[in-house]
Amino acid sequence: MDSGLENVVAAETILSDVDGQNGRLVICGWPVELLAASMAFEDAAHLVWREFFEELPDVRELGARLGAAREEVYALVHEIPDGLDVISFLRVGWALLPDDESLEAAIRLAAAGPVFTAAAIRRAEGLEPIHPDRDLSHAADFLRMLAGKVPDPSEVRALDAYLVTVCDHGLNASTFAARVVASTRAGLVSAGVAGLSALKGPLHGGAPGPVLDMIDAIGAPENAETWIDGALASGERLMGFGHRVYRVRDPRADALKAAVARLTGTAGRIRFAEHIEKAVLGRLAKKYPQRKLETNVEFYTALLLEAIGLPREAFTAVFASGRVLGWTAHAREQISEGRLVRPRSVYRGPVPVPA
Repeated sequence: MDSGLENVVAAETILSDVDGQNGRLVICGWPVELLAASMAFEDAAHLVWREFFEELPDVRELGARLGAAREEVYALVHEIPDGLDVISFLRVGWALLPDDESLEAAIRLAAAGPVFTAAAIRRAEGLEPIHPDRDLSHAADFLRMLAGKVPDPSEVRALDAYLVTVCDHGLNASTFAARVVASTRAGLVSAGVAGLSALKGPLHGGAPGPVLDMIDAIGAPENAETWIDGALASGERLMGFGHRVYRVRDPRADALKAAVARLTGTAGRIRFAEHIEKAVLGRLAKKYPQRKLETNVEFYTALLLEAIGLPREAFTAVFASGRVLGWTAHAREQISEGRLVRPRSVYRGPVPVPA
């Protein structure tokens, strides 16, 4: 028995290869670093969906259909109640979508991520949600619906880099949840909602916000070592470091660091983060010499999403807005196998005693 399923192979996939020993991530044949540096969201959607939908159009037409779908799903915003946090808002919104296994369902799910996330943030700030603009790219419209103005191209490129970097990552908890639900033939929306519910857990998708909390608590470079020592002494987990799979540096960390560096005005923040990163890695190596704890994707995710104006409480929903591409592709891959996921358990409870 393997209670964490680490050594259980539960699927064959053509979507991504996570090499934890060598710090390598390949998505549909592309190294993640090249994917982040060269692709927009629409390109990544075409890349991960192309083997699973025979009717998939070219990238240009797919972008147009995503834009039309953003306008379509916006009509549901008024049906979502007030008072919800961003993840709950997105989960309720997704649950309102028609649920089947079609390309249209996948497109609506992907389109709805930015629409519902931006609407939730604006409502929480006492502002009216903004209607989508189908003529903008997916990332550009996301930022426009959030801030109420057409964003700077460098910010769009940074968000694209993030969304494509996190679009898939092997058989992680949320992707496995999505595949399990898809195996029941419940539909892509149900699979996406399952993935989002798993991502909501702090052990999976909730770390980028606390990374910024840590940076803010340290405050200045000269405070880093003392603060880190105190956190380790009290048993606190240092967010942004360590990974269940990677035994070396997470390759997504450098891809996102490069994306942040391309944004104007981030040099000082990056230098401060680098100082903290170096101090943390040194302290972790000293405290846990038998464990390999390196920087993971959340560390520079936090800096990137902060730099383009996203609030911390929305970070997990933005993650989901990228990972939905992988969830829907994995769901279709699981459906094509035609097998219901049904593992066995070992009973350890009481045994009936004859009267």
